[in-house]
Amino acid sequence: MSSEPRKAAVLGKPVAHSLSPVLHGAAFAALGLTGWTYERIETGAEELPALVDGLGPEWAGLSVTMPGKRAALDHAAEATPRAAAVGAANTLVRTPRGWLADCTDVEGVTGALRAAGGYEPSPGDTAVVLGAGGTAAAAVVGLAALGVRRVRLVVREPARAAETLDAAKRAALDVDVLRWADTDFASLASSAVLVNTVPPPAVAPHVAELAAIAHVLDVIYHPWPTPLAEAVAARGGRLATGLDMLLHQAFGQAEHFTGRPAPRAAMRDALREATGNLLPLPIA
Repeated sequence: MSSEPRKAAVLGKPVAHSLSPVLHGAAFAALGLTGWTYERIETGAEELPALVDGLGPEWAGLSVTMPGKRAALDHAAEATPRAAAVGAANTLVRTPRGWLADCTDVEGVTGALRAAGGYEPSPGDTAVVLGAGGTAAAAVVGLAALGVRRVRLVVREPARAAETLDAAKRAALDVDVLRWADTDFASLASSAVLVNTVPPPAVAPHVAELAAIAHVLDVIYHPWPTPLAEAVAARGGRLATGLDMLLHQAFGQAEHFTGRPAPRAAMRDALREATGNLLPLPIA
């Protein structure tokens, strides 16, 4: 089966080590889209609007990584509710009305927590999110999509958490903002789920307490294993990783670009091969 030539790419800076071409190349091949290509384009937030405006009609869509996610949302003609809630977009899709912005990072969070983290929410669940960067904003919206209604946001400086706090409020979450230096990490152990978005050295002193949380998503996967991952494994807990999140966010992107169901097993197998079978990456 052949196809008319179409193009897609990942935009970011730096972008040379992005695994998105592995995932989407596998998707196109599995779907028989032999005329489709996927590339890396290094571009910053300031250059993104002009680059997007200059793309021809053969371009089906774009993956967007840092630092351009907020610029992608601002430049789009329309946005999905979840992109608006996060305040950023990792996906741009060409439509007859212009570029549509979406944030499949939310799907990345929900899919990773369910498939790898074994998380099925119960009424009254409380979550913990460590950090307040762009990933944290997607995490709180993802947790809300799973049915969580209260989040403890643990950050170095609460004054710098405004964007994540705004995302949580748009997602109708009750949020407690805790200053890292003042937090009793042992008190977090009763939470149902943890999403860590901060580097391993910051988390290392607290892994014993944090690993007691039943379901953990540690978005850091290089170098692997992290101290948190080791502590969760030692406890026999359920762990999702940044690679799981990367995989699950790519499914929605592939469906946006091609208009077909994502070939999930083919994409998973390609990512596992590209990462040396580092992690099992369950998809169900």
